[in-house]
Amino acid sequence: MAGHDALVRPTLDELATRVLKLAAGRMGERVIVGIAGVPGAGKTTLAEKLTAVLAERIGAEQVAHVPMDGFHLADVTLDRLGLRDRKGAPETFDALGYAALLLRLRETGDLVYAPGFERTIEQPVAGAIPVPPSVRVVVSEGNYLLLGGDWERAEDQLDEVWYCHTAEEVRLERLLARHVLFGKTPEFARAWIEQTDQPNARLIEAGRERADLVVEMD
Repeated sequence: MAGHDALVRPTLDELATRVLKLAAGRMGERVIVGIAGVPGAGKTTLAEKLTAVLAERIGAEQVAHVPMDGFHLADVTLDRLGLRDRKGAPETFDALGYAALLLRLRETGDLVYAPGFERTIEQPVAGAIPVPPSVRVVVSEGNYLLLGGDWERAEDQLDEVWYCHTAEEVRLERLLARHVLFGKTPEFARAWIEQTDQPNARLIEAGRERADLVVEMD
């Protein structure tokens, strides 16, 4: 991994071109690009828009968006582990399961079903995302792609990892609005951001210097 830290404001077309250049150099092998960033930075928005542009350029059957969020531990497991109030922290994900999925996506030519995450119930959903053999490019995203430890196994399967950056004031406003949209009261959401999201953000920010590209979001 190159380890850039210069902020850039590329267009989606420029980002798509970067991905397709990676694909052109892989001799027909599948390319997997990861997008990391702190909660509320815009990772999912960037991944979805990039996937849409890639679909326009190479066909929808050749690109898939596979988020890390499908590897949230279920609430029943978090309750058993005493981690429900830490939901969203690194230890509340199946990091090795995510790495195993990325390895499978890289090595197999079979249809793969990846898990998704349903925000209205805040639970992972098994088998929600089909990745057919025709897919040449996988776009993944999640908080901890640059964290190290068990997450390094996932990072090893990514051709590049980008870091998504958003101005702090905008990010926190967006994060608060998202928590409220999915059922938290404003007071509870603010407390959750302070006690859970912000400590997680500090962990995530420490990996930024290892990213191949830092993308500043508007």
